[in-house]
Amino acid sequence: MSSPFTHFFHHRLTPAAWAGRALILGLSCATLATAWADEGAGVSDVGIPVPALKPSSLLLERLPEEVRRDVPTFVTGDRIDGEPNIRTLVEGQAVLRRHDTIVKAHKVEVDHRINEAKATGGVTIWRNGNRFDGPELQLNLDTYVGFFTQPQYQLLRNDGQGQADRVDFLSEDVSVAHNATYSTCPRPEADEGTPDWWISARKLTLNQAEDVGEAEGGVLYFKGIPLLAAPYVSFPLSDKRKSGLLPPTINLDNISGLEYTQPYYWNIAPNLDATFYPTLMTKRGLDLGGEFRYLQPTYNGTMRGSWMPDDRLLHANRWGLTAQHQQQLDPSGLGMSALGLRWNLNRVSDDAYWRDFPKVSPALTQRLLPNELALSGQKGAFAWTAGLYKWQTLQDAAAPIAAPYDREPQIDLRWGELNQRVGAVAGIDWSLTGQYSRFRTPRTPSVTALLADIHGARSLAIAQLSKTWQTPGWFVRPKAQLHMTHYSFEQALWNGQRSASRVLPTLSLDSGLVFERPAHFFGRDVLQTLEPRAMYVYTPYKNQSYLPVYDSAAKDFNFGTVWAENDFGGHDRISDTHALTIGASTRLIDPQTGAEAVRLGLAQRIRLADQRVTLPGGVPITDTVSDVLVGAGIQWDPKWQFEGGLQFNPHTGRSQRTTLTARYHPARYRVFSAAYRLQRAGGILPASEQMDVGWQWPLNDVWETPSQAASPSVAEGGKMRGANRWYSVGRINYSMPDHKVVDLVLGVEYEACCWIGRVVLERLQRSNANTGQRILFQLEFNGFSRIGSNPLQTLRDNIPRYQPLRDEVQTPSRFGRYE
Repeated sequence: MSSPFTHFFHHRLTPAAWAGRALILGLSCATLATAWADEGAGVSDVGIPVPALKPSSLLLERLPEEVRRDVPTFVTGDRIDGEPNIRTLVEGQAVLRRHDTIVKAHKVEVDHRINEAKATGGVTIWRNGNRFDGPELQLNLDTYVGFFTQPQYQLLRNDGQGQADRVDFLSEDVSVAHNATYSTCPRPEADEGTPDWWISARKLTLNQAEDVGEAEGGVLYFKGIPLLAAPYVSFPLSDKRKSGLLPPTINLDNISGLEYTQPYYWNIAPNLDATFYPTLMTKRGLDLGGEFRYLQPTYNGTMRGSWMPDDRLLHANRWGLTAQHQQQLDPSGLGMSALGLRWNLNRVSDDAYWRDFPKVSPALTQRLLPNELALSGQKGAFAWTAGLYKWQTLQDAAAPIAAPYDREPQIDLRWGELNQRVGAVAGIDWSLTGQYSRFRTPRTPSVTALLADIHGARSLAIAQLSKTWQTPGWFVRPKAQLHMTHYSFEQALWNGQRSASRVLPTLSLDSGLVFERPAHFFGRDVLQTLEPRAMYVYTPYKNQSYLPVYDSAAKDFNFGTVWAENDFGGHDRISDTHALTIGASTRLIDPQTGAEAVRLGLAQRIRLADQRVTLPGGVPITDTVSDVLVGAGIQWDPKWQFEGGLQFNPHTGRSQRTTLTARYHPARYRVFSAAYRLQRAGGILPASEQMDVGWQWPLNDVWETPSQAASPSVAEGGKMRGANRWYSVGRINYSMPDHKVVDLVLGVEYEACCWIGRVVLERLQRSNANTGQRILFQLEFNGFSRIGSNPLQTLRDNIPRYQPLRDEVQTPSRFGRYE
């Protein structure tokens, strides 16, 4: 037999084999995968079972077991010889195809009695997208058991590649390579030497089903230098979870000394896992930490804790605990449509824990630690929440803070609806809000003087009614509120009262206009708007100075609060307001995309009467006009963004607060931002003036031409691929009055084709008298592991718009790998 042709053969052709043929034909003609399924499978008009169609973005990559056993095999070549149902011999550009397996060689011989193929001479096999090249292959086409001599291989999931003396295929998913190497670096050419990093192992097991690689007698080489050696190493072939040791983390801290953390991950179940992370600190001792996570259809949560038996610096036991839980309960027993339970618990051993262990848990690195337990429900327009809310306050002698009151318990009720008809008037929004709170606080003597301890209970009800008339060009919104509050105290007030009540109404009228016109600025067509707004608020005066302050505080003065009815947050103070707030804004909008190119606004409050209600220690406000708020935002070019805010005091003729920010973001991994913030002393806010600069930028831009930096041959999405590139990253926060750097993050990143190196210096001020310094170093081997400390979280937290150099990519389909 001569001239190339295709030979199609099968043995013991069964109905399942015919189904396999039909299924393969469907796969080649459609992009919707089909799968046999008992649930949802249909029956044809003549009673024959048919598969249920399932939508998929990928072709079907694994056939059902009953079909895969009898799928046909196709061979092509220059010469084909053989005996039916016994053997087939293909020579000269021989190709064998069987579902997810393709074999190319000079000669291929198939023994149909055992369904085994032997290939010799320049053999290449593709299996599930993985490629093996070598001189000789033997493989059972049913069980996928066989061997390959002196192969080079390349894996689909993470572009892993290597070579070995021999590879044994133990099953469809498991292979064992002897005297093998493994790396995710591109396979070097014959004259290019070795890859940047690789693993050399006496025995290398690759389990594609579990996405796990195991190396016995493994040595990790980097730039030809042995870096790590271990008798046994397990590493992932994808991002799939697996139990085992995680890469260690190494930090150098100026207070705790050298910190070495060796995590161990336990994949308990698909919905349960745990991580143990003991940390050895050379100056403190051993810190034992762990985290447990769980996920169920109706609830999920996280528990994390750490314990140091003996801190050698403080000569005390140190511990921290945090736990979060959210759960949906069955609401039918209470006649509710929704019922939920949640808790958030955070406790530490001492006041200095947040400062000494800043990286233990984000929930434990603040001075006010919330501890909450709440049950909530809803039915239609009615909702309620009942909970316990406590705080652990971590004090600093240099900067004490007032501990907030615990609420034991607090019950919230709300009933309200929008756009309802009340009598002959439609479009009414109304709501009734109720709350009962019992306040207590265990204040320490050093803080008692900051706020008097008055334990008691507060009941309140707020009724609100509003109506909005609105068209594209204007709106008017009148609103009425009635605040009713009752207090009962465990000890008498200074005036002898053990209870107090307060009833206050609030009336407001909010209105605005919207004008639009087409305009042309700087060679660009835009839609310009002019939006004036005015709001009148009236709340009568009522003396509240004798009432305790449980949860009230003055609101910050900004564009959000200047339009608020009450100048105080919480419910213990209701400002007496007889004022008119006026303002206007204008915007330039792209008529095609709707993107906002320019935004300008200003607002000012005019008081028609003095405001006499204050917080303890405050003074009444007698100024007729408030400070003027001016704000601006400009993004005329998508690469540039400017934001500015000014609080101008008309009495002093200078700004009380100024914020200016600018950001340049021309492409991925290129961002530079700068900010200037000025706050003059006033009220409870101290004076400050700071400059803040942050950046992420390729240093190669300094010596490369723009054409090299943007070359499509090496650029992918604005990022250099396959080229060695240096990046500078950093953030500097500088206090101008103190003439010193407050916070500093400075580092470099180096990206090669298959690894990344990072060195970051972190210097952050933890308190007025305490500054933490760390040096973070990391080597990231793509598709394998990371060694060293982890500066990524530091870079994300401190550098605006920082982007990791290696983004997560979706595993490609095996159908794109065949030639």
